[in-house]
Amino acid sequence: MNSEFAVRSMRPGELELVLEWARQEGWNPGLDDSLAFLEADPTGFFVGAIGEVPVGSISVVKYGDSFAFLGLYIVHPDFRGKGYGKAIWQTGIATAEGRTIGLDGVAAQQQNYRRAGFEPAYLTIRYGGIASTPPASTLVAHPVLDSRLEGLLRYDSTIFPQPREAFLAAWCTGRKGRRTAVVRKSHKIRGYGTIRRCYEGYKIGPLFANDADSAAALLAELVPEAKGATVFIDIPAENREAIKLAEGMGLQPVFQTIRMYRGPAPATPLKHVFGVTTLELG
Repeated sequence: MNSEFAVRSMRPGELELVLEWARQEGWNPGLDDSLAFLEADPTGFFVGAIGEVPVGSISVVKYGDSFAFLGLYIVHPDFRGKGYGKAIWQTGIATAEGRTIGLDGVAAQQQNYRRAGFEPAYLTIRYGGIASTPPASTLVAHPVLDSRLEGLLRYDSTIFPQPREAFLAAWCTGRKGRRTAVVRKSHKIRGYGTIRRCYEGYKIGPLFANDADSAAALLAELVPEAKGATVFIDIPAENREAIKLAEGMGLQPVFQTIRMYRGPAPATPLKHVFGVTTLELG
């Protein structure tokens, strides 16, 4: 290992570099994810660098005092096999001391993660393709106004393990290539979702809903934003209603990850998770 190597917090502009690495790995991040990612936890992003040159990265985003999520664990191909990844991993993990840590890993890395104390919780399947006619619903979803996020934030906290107000305020803000919708019944929120432009096509996430009818209404509002481009949704495999909706739109499985936790797994109501927010931040 180079004697000039050190792990430190990311500097301005370095998260964009790491997201470009993620694109090269085929992870297909959103075009403007960095703003919301940093809002989630400005202290949660690290690079390993030789002098001034970043060679690897990790994010360990802390949500409150009991939960954190690990992602963006990448070592640039030119620097693999030299021990840099282990040092970056150890530094990142140490910052979440006392918290349950989650991650979404590919099957090939499952044993490595288990050796680090992570246990599998459930399979996530990425569905993708050109969406045909959105599913029918008895409900109608509407765009979210940036000035009216309070109810959405409360709803999200009933599904995601910890509140994440700052992240959602940035994630759901209307920008070009990004749209958030909410569905209500009797003035009560029944679900919400976001679609965002990615390097390839669009991703929908989160897609949280009380039931399939509410999720269908959200999809009917969000899918047109893609304007015929490829759409991707990361779906917990045990949510059969979510898979049925995706297949009904003509989407097919294209990728799989395994959600794993080190520490007590949070009691996430997967029947309401019709689409994971993002594999990088949970």
